[in-house]
Amino acid sequence: MTVKTSVIGFPRIGKKRELKFASEKFFKSEISAEELEKTASELRAYGWKKQSAAGIDFIPSNDFSFYDNMLDTAFLLGAVPARYTSLGLNPLETYFAASHGYQGTAGDVKALPMKKWFNTNYHYIVPELSDETKLSAKAQNKVLTEYTEASAQGIQTVPTVIGAYTFLHLATYTGSKRAGNFVDEATEAFVSLAKQLNTAGAEWISFAEPALVFDVSREEKSLFVSIYKKLISRLHEESKIKISLQTYFGDIRDVYNEVCSLGFDAIGLDFVEGKKSLELIETGFPKNTLLIAGIVNGKNIWRADYQKKNELISKLKNIVSEQNLVIGTSCSLLHVPYSVSAEEKLNADVLAHFAFAEEKLQELKELSSAEPSAFENNRQLFARERVKKDEAVQKALSQIAETDFTRKPDFAEREKIQHETFKLPLFPTTTIGSFPQTKEVRANRAAYKKGTISKEQYVAFNQKKISECVKLQEELGLDVLVHGEFERNDMVEYFGSQLNGYLFTQNAWVQSYGTRCVKPPVVWGDVSRRGQMTVEWSVYAQSQTKKIMKGMLTGPVTILNWSFPREDISLKEQAQQIALAIREEVLDLEKNGIKIIQIDEAALREKLPMRRSDWHTEYLDWAIPAFRLVHAKVKPQTQIHTHMCYSEFNDIIRDIDAMDADVITFEASRADLKILDALKEANFRTEVGPGVYDIHSARVPSVEEISSALEKMLTKVPKEKLWVNPDCGLKTRGEEETVASLKNLVTAAKTLRERK
Repeated sequence: MTVKTSVIGFPRIGKKRELKFASEKFFKSEISAEELEKTASELRAYGWKKQSAAGIDFIPSNDFSFYDNMLDTAFLLGAVPARYTSLGLNPLETYFAASHGYQGTAGDVKALPMKKWFNTNYHYIVPELSDETKLSAKAQNKVLTEYTEASAQGIQTVPTVIGAYTFLHLATYTGSKRAGNFVDEATEAFVSLAKQLNTAGAEWISFAEPALVFDVSREEKSLFVSIYKKLISRLHEESKIKISLQTYFGDIRDVYNEVCSLGFDAIGLDFVEGKKSLELIETGFPKNTLLIAGIVNGKNIWRADYQKKNELISKLKNIVSEQNLVIGTSCSLLHVPYSVSAEEKLNADVLAHFAFAEEKLQELKELSSAEPSAFENNRQLFARERVKKDEAVQKALSQIAETDFTRKPDFAEREKIQHETFKLPLFPTTTIGSFPQTKEVRANRAAYKKGTISKEQYVAFNQKKISECVKLQEELGLDVLVHGEFERNDMVEYFGSQLNGYLFTQNAWVQSYGTRCVKPPVVWGDVSRRGQMTVEWSVYAQSQTKKIMKGMLTGPVTILNWSFPREDISLKEQAQQIALAIREEVLDLEKNGIKIIQIDEAALREKLPMRRSDWHTEYLDWAIPAFRLVHAKVKPQTQIHTHMCYSEFNDIIRDIDAMDADVITFEASRADLKILDALKEANFRTEVGPGVYDIHSARVPSVEEISSALEKMLTKVPKEKLWVNPDCGLKTRGEEETVASLKNLVTAAKTLRERK
């Protein structure tokens, strides 16, 4: 008997990033909303047809989004702040105003906050609920529209929505009301939605509740139970629709018994990242309930080991019976590229080890049917020796000592030395690193890569851009300059391409947020540096100015977290290998006269375990030392900066201080500078630059707006420790808005100096 199969979600950006390019054209009024909708419809159809052709039994709908599914849920429920609806824009324009801000004739509003989605590199828009918010499901809505769209193509889907518990858990609250105050409205809204879907022919509705994999308090457990006790009871009485609970990114140990007793028709559990999922169902699983077992990794790109997966399937069959078992992906395939078939340059022996989204559909099919030839091919693949260890790298790892993680002298003494060395003014101004990447910059890089221009031409162009960038920064009055990063396509891929042990794809794009896509490199073997990676550019930039030039690097944890890592060795070992390689670059920059070096750790929090009890033992105890390993050998006069963005840092703020950097810049503007309270409470010693404006919004902040942010910062941060900067790199912004924004930033900082 063939086991049934399920997919939680499918990629939506398009194999050639069609959604990204169409959306950006829409923003520029180059195409109409109808044309954008046409592209979206084609992408949805592609995903449904691929899953149908692969024989997937439970195919999701409503996993598509123009920007983000949490934002979609807010619009579905009417939880849209009045500052967006009052602009008088059409629905799609209002949606995009909430996702990335709006500045135009209708008004000027910032975007809603953006944060990392659990332990992934995907970002979600944080819903905002006020005391005036009223939750309800509209009669015409995206969930119903996409279900009927799939039905019209002859494909029966499972409408999938972010569940009420996760939605309320991740939302922010601006008034006196909290999650519990919205339970009745949220429940009624989802009951209404499910009944609409049932009337339209839907047999199932799936509620995604990934927030259940966090530590769940007694109060939170009560909130979850109160939502689903009412919802399930109502739907079982008033409709024939079946109800699925879908979880991912971990196990649900804190609420497993409650979940089993509530009466769900199907329960989806993660058996990849859920350490206790098997142990939990061994204690018992409700009869006549489907177990949707996430056994194919939805976050990494390596082929599944069929022997191991089949052993797990056999164990599951012994517990829940074959007819009640469904095998599926551990999470949405949003987090992996579309297909290996788009890769033309990697050889077949390499590609044989990869499974992107479409290949994972095939894996589910083969695991479901237990086809002997497929299992034999898989066995042979895993019997091969994929890569040999690098003896030099292994030797370097074995020689790491405790002193390699400790910088001398201590922070307080270094701070005095650096203040005397640099003699920077109060509130020194700088940027995070990159400057706008124009069409000409991208064309120059592409031409060099294709071999249509010489290295000399490529370098000359970039040097010209660097000179112009340095001159611009001097004219603007910035205190610490950057070279602009015109040679870089991506902050991880750039370094990975110059490290041994990395592989690169042509078209393995993954959505990071909205229209932002990344092409994560693959850690294939032991990692080491082939040669200097940034020194030439930083030294040239420094030669163009008497001001201080920052060297710009990406840190080992971010390089690892934004790559597809190996599965045959630990993340700790991979991080240390990368750290040793980046340390060589740090010391070379220092030798060549670069006095400030920024080592970005934008993704530090990204792989933080879902449960607080695992934070240190499974992650921070190696992630923080990996960063220290990079910079511990520099001189006290060398100032080490780092940058972090779009995550919650409040609860690990002391660990961040323990990174022992000299200056840390944070994304803070979209989160309304909430990190400031955590900095003050922790007596944060590191100098800080909370971002004073959001670079992901196409708007120019006024001097007054930046000044107000700085005044707020000074209530929490000593004036001697405060830096002034945007909240992230500027490469995605236009040149005109960048210049205007930085001009206002410098003006605000200088005005503040005069008053202090």
